[in-house]
Amino acid sequence: MTHTDLRRAVQGRVLLSGDDGFEQASRPWNLSVEQRVAAVVEAAGADDVAAAVVYARSAGLPVAAQPSGHGASGTADGVILLRTGGLDEVRVNAEERTARVGAGARWGQVLAAAGPHGLTGLAGSSPVVSVTGYTLGGGLSWFGRRHGFAADSVRAFDVVTADGERARVTAESDPDLFWALRGGGGGDFALVTAVEFDLYPAPALYGGRVMWPGHRAREVFDAFLEITAEAPDELTLWFNRVQFPQAPAMVGVDAAFLGEEADGRALLARLDKIGDVIVDKRGPVAVANLGDITAEPTDPTPGRSRAELLTRLDETAVAPLLEQPVAPLIAVQVRHLGGALAAERPGAGPSGPVAEPYLLYMLGAAVNPELSEAVGARQAAVAGELGGLVSGRKPYTMLAGGERAEAAFTAEAVARLREIKRARDPQGVLRANFPVLD
Repeated sequence: MTHTDLRRAVQGRVLLSGDDGFEQASRPWNLSVEQRVAAVVEAAGADDVAAAVVYARSAGLPVAAQPSGHGASGTADGVILLRTGGLDEVRVNAEERTARVGAGARWGQVLAAAGPHGLTGLAGSSPVVSVTGYTLGGGLSWFGRRHGFAADSVRAFDVVTADGERARVTAESDPDLFWALRGGGGGDFALVTAVEFDLYPAPALYGGRVMWPGHRAREVFDAFLEITAEAPDELTLWFNRVQFPQAPAMVGVDAAFLGEEADGRALLARLDKIGDVIVDKRGPVAVANLGDITAEPTDPTPGRSRAELLTRLDETAVAPLLEQPVAPLIAVQVRHLGGALAAERPGAGPSGPVAEPYLLYMLGAAVNPELSEAVGARQAAVAGELGGLVSGRKPYTMLAGGERAEAAFTAEAVARLREIKRARDPQGVLRANFPVLD
């Protein structure tokens, strides 16, 4: 078969090297990641996804899905890259508190549809991340401490198997595949074209960002520890040290509370005792505006990140987290986990439970090789200085280039995921951003 056959097989656009738009279409969200793909298929519908898989299987090529380009790891060389942005259906059933979304739908679309009904999905901090990619990797939400991983709220998947067959997957119809898709990375086992999941009541939300000058870091960190030690599951806090180029160092807290403003303000009153506030954006938050809390970039950028789960926070964490300059990083962030994320949940997927109470996330720009190397070195140094506080496990959606899928799961979960991969895709037609098999 030839790529001409691929163009004939699908209704959507097919781009090859040299075509106008190919470079942009093949580019991942993280512009520092290179992926030299064989072709890009912009699927017009689920039938195009199936046709692309059938073609890839016949041509001896792997196929990889990247709905929004997030999570790219540099392992996509030679693949047929599947873009599913055209599958962006969003349907909310307010009475049943469920949503059905296509593989290309983004969280901002879902929140905009669910919010008027007093409902929310288990979204993360960015409105432009695809629901499917995020959920297949587990999905750490602002509301995960209350409701667990986003993946564990899934009721059903519409998929295309490695044989090119379309199927609906539920806990009853295919328990093994359903389990693997709920946090195992997804793209290794089947290509998801739509997902159905539970929504949760959100009649009121409160939250926002508070920032101080960098010299207040220890006070803000101590307040963060005090609040998180007693925080109800409805409250999630992130501690941030930030250093933007040509700007003074700052320290801040991001907060999201699933409840009324008065209760949220009382829970965060400890922050009001810290002087020199630069900005305080705390207030009622509409569900549709959840992304405003962190106001993350909505366009692709070059970056280098590293995440580590932390077994605890104590005085041994102060020096590596607080006493060194942030640069050459842009941000050093600590997120509070726990709650439902740490609980044993019947029927849960491979992501949890996560016993570690905190997550460290470090981010730096990677606009050139020299800066990228410096950023990576600082990230490694911080992780090394934290020593035994670092568990070695990482959330799947926060794996970075060069890391392996097995770091995201227990040994038992890895073994089961590999068994399912070998059984469902023995020819290796499907390739995840972080494959469970080398």
